[in-house]
Amino acid sequence: MSDSDLFETTSEAETAGIRVGVVARYSPEYSSPSSSRWFFLYTIRISNESDGAVQLLNRHWTIVDGTGHSEEVHGPGVVGEQPILEPGQAFEYTSGCPLSTPFGSMAGIFDMQRADGSPFEAEVACFELIQPGSIH
Repeated sequence: MSDSDLFETTSEAETAGIRVGVVARYSPEYSSPSSSRWFFLYTIRISNESDGAVQLLNRHWTIVDGTGHSEEVHGPGVVGEQPILEPGQAFEYTSGCPLSTPFGSMAGIFDMQRADGSPFEAEVACFELIQPGSIH
């Protein structure tokens, strides 16, 4: 196990009974620093701590690299799914993000809908993307 396997960043936010936790890490196997490509994996766990069912409809990400360049990413669902979570249920997935710098950050919003059709936004708190040993 290398140091990069041990170095993780995290964030957590709770909105209207929906808790979103993130664990992110640098992925040396998908990175090529000599080609200015650093790749990060993040695992997100969405837990329904409310008293009603909810569905995740869309995702909105703001990705910022080490130079301050910002990119917006929008799309339906996460990893091709729009999960419905009953009270007490959780959905977990892992995805990735390439950067042109060895560090940056991500933050986002999940568009959610309650069983009665009312919409709300669940926050994904900002989390750092950092290559271990990089200076920033």
